Amino acid sequence: MRKNNDIHFKDGSKYMFYKMIENKCTQWYESERCTVKNLIEYIEKTGQMRDAQIEAIKVYLFLKIACECKPLTQLFRQGFFNSIDLNEIELSKSTREYLFQNPAAATLFEYACLTNDKGEQVSEKLEKQIKKDPTGIDYNEFFRNAFYGVSYTDYLFSLPMGAGKTYLMAAFIYLDLYFAYNEPTNPSFAHNFIIFAPSGLKSSVVPSLKTIQNFNPSWILPEPAATDIKRMISFEVLDQSKTAKKSNKTKNPNVQKIANHQPLSELFGLVAVTNAEKVILERIQEKQGQINMFEESEDDKDRQANELRNLIGKLPSLSIFIDEVHHAVSDEIKLRAVVTRWAQNHTVNSVIGFSGTPYLDKVEKIKVVDSLSIGTAEITNIVYYYPLIDGVGNFLKRPVVKIADIADSSLIIEKGVREFLDTYKDTVYADGLTAKLGIYCGTIEKLEETVYPQVSRIVAEYGLGTDVILKFHKGNKQYKMSADSQMQFDILDKSISEIRIVLLVQIGKEGWDCRSLTGIILSQEGDCPTNMVLQTSCRCLRQVIKNGQETALIYLNESNAEKLNMQLERQHHISLKEFSSADNSKTTLKRYNRTAYLKLPKVEFYQLKISYDTLTVEKANPEVSIEKSVDSAQIAGNIIKTTDLSMNVNNISIQVDDAEYGTEYATFNSWIYGIMRSGFGTPSMAELNAYTEQLKVVYEKITYEKGGSRYFSSKYNKKLVEANIRKAFCDKTDFNTTEELIPEEANLLNIANFTSEIYADNLDDYYPRQNVVENIMADDQGKLKVDKKTQQLIDLAIETGNDRIVLELQQRVSSHPNKNRSFHYLPYRTDSGFEQTFLREVLSFDIIEELGLEVYYNGDRAMTEFKIKCYKKTSGKWNYIGIYTPDFLIIKRKDGVIHKVIVVETKGQIYAKDPVFKDKKNFMETEFSKQNNAAYGYERFDYLYLEDTMPEKDRLTQTHQKICEFFKEKA
Repeated sequence: MRKNNDIHFKDGSKYMFYKMIENKCTQWYESERCTVKNLIEYIEKTGQMRDAQIEAIKVYLFLKIACECKPLTQLFRQGFFNSIDLNEIELSKSTREYLFQNPAAATLFEYACLTNDKGEQVSEKLEKQIKKDPTGIDYNEFFRNAFYGVSYTDYLFSLPMGAGKTYLMAAFIYLDLYFAYNEPTNPSFAHNFIIFAPSGLKSSVVPSLKTIQNFNPSWILPEPAATDIKRMISFEVLDQSKTAKKSNKTKNPNVQKIANHQPLSELFGLVAVTNAEKVILERIQEKQGQINMFEESEDDKDRQANELRNLIGKLPSLSIFIDEVHHAVSDEIKLRAVVTRWAQNHTVNSVIGFSGTPYLDKVEKIKVVDSLSIGTAEITNIVYYYPLIDGVGNFLKRPVVKIADIADSSLIIEKGVREFLDTYKDTVYADGLTAKLGIYCGTIEKLEETVYPQVSRIVAEYGLGTDVILKFHKGNKQYKMSADSQMQFDILDKSISEIRIVLLVQIGKEGWDCRSLTGIILSQEGDCPTNMVLQTSCRCLRQVIKNGQETALIYLNESNAEKLNMQLERQHHISLKEFSSADNSKTTLKRYNRTAYLKLPKVEFYQLKISYDTLTVEKANPEVSIEKSVDSAQIAGNIIKTTDLSMNVNNISIQVDDAEYGTEYATFNSWIYGIMRSGFGTPSMAELNAYTEQLKVVYEKITYEKGGSRYFSSKYNKKLVEANIRKAFCDKTDFNTTEELIPEEANLLNIANFTSEIYADNLDDYYPRQNVVENIMADDQGKLKVDKKTQQLIDLAIETGNDRIVLELQQRVSSHPNKNRSFHYLPYRTDSGFEQTFLREVLSFDIIEELGLEVYYNGDRAMTEFKIKCYKKTSGKWNYIGIYTPDFLIIKRKDGVIHKVIVVETKGQIYAKDPVFKDKKNFMETEFSKQNNAAYGYERFDYLYLEDTMPEKDRLTQTHQKICEFFKEKA
């Protein structure tokens, strides 16, 4: 009997591949290779995006820029996300060499060794299998199967409800268009988008579109780029297909909506919103995994459906956004078949999915070897995961969950309604919305005959009329739907709504986004479908006011509480107890500007400026150069070698495959227009038209005729030809560089980014603690004095030898011994504990006070103006390599101005090896100090570099020695 070695992950989300992506993204973002730090800082500064959205944007840009938007299968096979140090692991020599030579094997090994927050390993069995026989696994096949065998880019972002998935979609669209506009030929960025709204929600298309249209791009992009990109976008709603009666050309209005944007090959900025199930997947049958699109059908509806699909498949650089991926599971085979067909046209940039519950109906197995497989109940292509529990108290209300062990449903409703009115009757949110309670009633009869009379009686006792109760159901033969109930339901989130309690039957379980809903009652089994208890219960958790400290009431009978607990554990890996006790609200900290108190002057220094003098080496000659544009763009033919099993070189026959495979439709005018557009108007159409004869010669070479039409040839690199043509209109140039030192002065506090209140996710990032901050500010104002009673307690503690009490009391009434030598604003937000350690250590040196020195933190890029432009000299010429923001400045004043400065960098080992940082560090050590000191005529600047791997003794000694050598006056 074969031993069952299937690995089933109960805690799937903590084991998925996204953890490796997250780790690598963090390394990239904190490295000098990251080019979007300023953009992310801008987004954080605007304060409009939630932390869940900002972190998702980081991952998205990492995948787009660092990973070049490649499919996950390819990235994992190439070992792109590998971080493991194989030299630190106990391995046989042959296994270590194999893992070094096979990145896909190293990837799976690292994955097997991952541990979750509880220290549980993903799979010891898998680790042992790789150690034992690394060559026995087909790693490429494993990753192909793990990511569903798709050849295109397919990323899934998992965020809980309330995190703002639709706004996140809008942000992705604007970011893609921003980068695509700046780099039109970069294949990483999409030019057009189609959004599949949740398939099961009939009314979801228009709200999704309105949300995206209402998104303000200046929240994520600075002006004027935000407004420029917004002008480029055009929106289309592709409704369910309807026959247009008076049309000779097409009977599908959706086809016409897309066709209106011709020429499609040049289309940029289209955002189409549709319902995949009703529109894109219409007239497709799936049976036992086989797809039939009825492409040869005579049926007019089949023809219309395929006409629309084929037209969408021609949209260039198309990104497909799928909202609520879990809804599409039943249609997944159909949807993948359609997208795969589109991908064959090489027009699909990416598929981006969004889901709050990325779980499969049943566990899927991924084979490793015959005797070992991995089972997961989660969709594997998750690239970003934000836990539901982290949203509670952050962007979700904190729930108070009441579980009633009472058999009588009416009694549960009685208690729930009274508790809601006792707690929230007078609750009016800042924008005028009143708190509301939703009661789910299994049937219309129960709502009308039992619940409504009972709730009417209760609200009367609280001085409210029946006009605060809304009965909302679709009606039956006995009880009709009220004429204005739909309107009342639609305006629940408006300040004009007077409704306080909503009674529902089979409505509002999902897709109902009512922020002012503050309570839910599920009093009996059947009030909502068994698999929807979690979604229904959480309807009341959406936050009304951003960063508001809001709560909600969830009242359940015991049966629904058990289902909620089960669904929380299965889908979010938390218990009901953890869910109801979670609080991720941000802490509000007061921030103070002390630069005036310290009379802190600006830092004066010289910034290196490199001027580039352009030299014309050869004048542009389009007449000659255009015809040469194809010379370097010919693609070598495919070689096919034929031989027998002997592999004898004398028995090899060679055949060159010279067939044409080009399928892109070509017209001369659209080709010329594309050359101009991709060059942002350079050369202009007028300039190109002046050389029509030469361009037609090139056009004839790179296209071929088939069936009376012309197509771009597969034998030429079309993009390279077009680039060469644009170059033909440009002079060939070289440049000389001129060095110049420009005097500058910078404030150590950028007052434009200073706010008196900040919201902290992690208090450990801020130094000093808030109580010390408040004591420093009171001390500055002369208000920190020891009262008589406290002094008596201190004296008593000293007499009794209670040192702990003495220290505690003294800390209450003292600020900081070196407050006048640091803390130009309070508190500092640091990047690491190492920075805080350094500041504590250096301020404790006696020499700081002896020499009259001051130490200021400079590492928060948004809060300082002191930044240095760095250059690297290559082949005798300066090349700009980026802005450098040092961590600390140790300064000495003379005559009221800053006289001498040590620039200090504290670096973690993992980031110290970054090649771009190494170049900046080299510039600081060899050029910045030397050039500034020469300009000022004395040693004004020095540089101190410290790594967190240094032993404490060495670090303290080196720091102390540098301070003494630099600041002590020489005899």
